[in-house]
Amino acid sequence: MERTYQTQEGCPVAATLDVIGDRWTLLIIRDLTLGRSGKFKDLMESLQGISPNLLAQRLKLLEREGIVERHFYSDHPPRAEYRFTKKGAELGSVVRAMAEWGIEYRLTGRQRAAAVARLREAELAHR
Repeated sequence: MERTYQTQEGCPVAATLDVIGDRWTLLIIRDLTLGRSGKFKDLMESLQGISPNLLAQRLKLLEREGIVERHFYSDHPPRAEYRFTKKGAELGSVVRAMAEWGIEYRLTGRQRAAAVARLREAELAHR
């Protein structure tokens, strides 16, 4: 759903927020960036508080925008895993920058140490 107003027309930040500007969409991208499973049930577990309908809606948006692709790993019953496309993988640097800012300015000492460890773990897994 585009929320661009005339004063935001042509603004790349507003255009990006039209796609990824809500909490749940960014947290889905976070999970995939950290290398977590893109299976629906695993995303539901990680994103406590999101409804199944809302998660499905956000995944469809990301798929429609070419950020994720569905890969079926079971035919009966049909089960899919969501994975980044090249376009989606490039959002990793955006999420990492947000994480670094949050680590610096929003977390307590204990939270900071845990977050840094998770980021390092994710970086090692992607090498």
